Amino acid sequence: MSSTLGVSLGGVDLESANVRKVESRVDKKKLEKAERKIAAKQSKKEFKAVEYEASKLINQPDDAQSYEEFFMAVNPLQLGSGQSTKSKDIKVDNIDVSIGGLRILSDTNLTLAYGRRYGLVGQNGIGKSTLLRALARRELAVPTHISILHVEQEISGDDTSALQAVLDADVWRKHLLAEQVKISKQLADMEAERSSMADTSEQAEKLDKEREGLDQTLGDIQGKLAEMESDKAESRAATILAGLGFSPERQQFATKTFSGGWRMRLALARALFCEPDLLLLDEPSNMLDVPSITFLANYLQGYPSTVLVVSHDRAFLNEVATDIIHQHSERLDYYKGANFESFYATKEERRKTAQREYENQMVQRAHLQAFIDKFRYNAAKSSEAQSRIKKLEKMPILEAPESVYTVHFKFPEVEKLSPPIVQMTDVSFGYTPDKPLLRNVDLDVQLDSRIGIVGPNGAGKTTVLKLLIGKLSPTGGLISQNPRLRIGFFAQHHVDALDLTTSAVGFMTKTYPGKTDEEYRRHLGAFGITGMTGLQKMELLSGGQKSRVAFACLSLQNPHILVLDEPSNHLDIEAMDALSQALNAFQGGVLMVSHDVTMLQTVCTSLWVCDDGTVEKFPGDVQAYKKRITAQADASGVVQAH
Repeated sequence: MSSTLGVSLGGVDLESANVRKVESRVDKKKLEKAERKIAAKQSKKEFKAVEYEASKLINQPDDAQSYEEFFMAVNPLQLGSGQSTKSKDIKVDNIDVSIGGLRILSDTNLTLAYGRRYGLVGQNGIGKSTLLRALARRELAVPTHISILHVEQEISGDDTSALQAVLDADVWRKHLLAEQVKISKQLADMEAERSSMADTSEQAEKLDKEREGLDQTLGDIQGKLAEMESDKAESRAATILAGLGFSPERQQFATKTFSGGWRMRLALARALFCEPDLLLLDEPSNMLDVPSITFLANYLQGYPSTVLVVSHDRAFLNEVATDIIHQHSERLDYYKGANFESFYATKEERRKTAQREYENQMVQRAHLQAFIDKFRYNAAKSSEAQSRIKKLEKMPILEAPESVYTVHFKFPEVEKLSPPIVQMTDVSFGYTPDKPLLRNVDLDVQLDSRIGIVGPNGAGKTTVLKLLIGKLSPTGGLISQNPRLRIGFFAQHHVDALDLTTSAVGFMTKTYPGKTDEEYRRHLGAFGITGMTGLQKMELLSGGQKSRVAFACLSLQNPHILVLDEPSNHLDIEAMDALSQALNAFQGGVLMVSHDVTMLQTVCTSLWVCDDGTVEKFPGDVQAYKKRITAQADASGVVQAH
């Protein structure tokens, strides 16, 4: 238990420094005793919960603990009748969570109704991932009959095939199948042994009792396997993998042959396959392409259990969430029956209403406090003063609404250039001569271009960008550009280009010299890096803040064209909105690879699909592209499988 609790009496000043000496017949000791009683009651009311110190949540499970051991410890097996009738709703009251001395949640309640899909939203760094980890490790009081899985880390690679890795993820299924074989053999051996015994023998009676117990256990195991639909496991695992981009051939590849991004997909596939009562997803769309996000959204819409997903992807939340939980100001606010758009529409009105209520209560509290201070020891007014103390004590304590969170991005003015700006003509490329990745690509980018490139992971989208900016050379065809052209490139792994041991201002001074520290700080401010943040070591910044620093550095190049590889990764929704607005206001060209449907829809006027070695303009917007993906998946048999 943390010892950091403090007592706030909600504005009731019981030990005023300006007590006036007034002659009266009031029993001061009696009055002060009453006031202490009220204060104690108030303290108990405010802090009736035990504070939960979550610093251990940032620690990973013991390295010596295998996935199987962790799974079985977190999700104990529930056999026998009556398990399926237990409620799987989750209600944890009076949560106080701190991490590293920073308070994340204070005296708030977590309520998850079984079968609902909750989108957990909030600013970067507010503690959403910490809350998921607390739930995943049962650091919060979730009943043990409710199974939980959290997709957080990529799986380790070995010789196990992708398909088998998914099947092995359901540890209890694997364990029960082995036990079923073991017990069936034991029963067969007992049957053979029993056939040679007389029915009335003591040994036969003992053996019959053992068989009866094993029969009961075997029945429970078979019932649990039937509940799991174990006989459909392999086809269901293959369907999930196919939806996440694993071809039948790739499903047989050893897990050690996959990159980190594909192993994260495997981790997601394993969780979907296990179908826990509570599925916890942390920014799942960051690891996926548009086709896989489309599959995941469709899959989750039919998910029978509870989902709690942290995401900054508006379109994904709109499709998946049945309810929104807004984490802010150390509390959780619930928007029942709301997808993201309806939540966003009502959030600001809620904030304004809360602000009015808070201000009105402050006025009322001040009025009551003034009367108490003036007449608390006045004999004629003592009963009225005590009445107002009680009224003040009973008044619900309203917190000041958080200030409006705003982010601004701003790119510089663009110097005009004569076309052609940059052009790819009949370009081909392969990392090895015998395996061409791209063939006969024709792509033209002008200062007014707003081009989005989509397609499956591994199809060559990032390669197209690297060819365009000159980081790769084509094996065939021609890339031409205006000799005065400046291109600003935002890499998917942009953090690798930053020196995290120095500050943003220090990095800019070294990399883009010529300005004063104050000028660099003002420039960073245009991208939401304000105050002392620009002087902190970048290793202390959040992922979203590092992305903003990268954008600020990019703009110092005064680019004519912005080439962006997954620019929305690590940005919260407010920052993504600000980036979209800045890109729309930018007077140069924009070419982006993105999985974020909302950003593609908001910024891009043309969509190009990179797939099967080609890059071709799509005759429609990103919504039409998603419909085509869904139709193709349905036609090929990749459908929801629950």
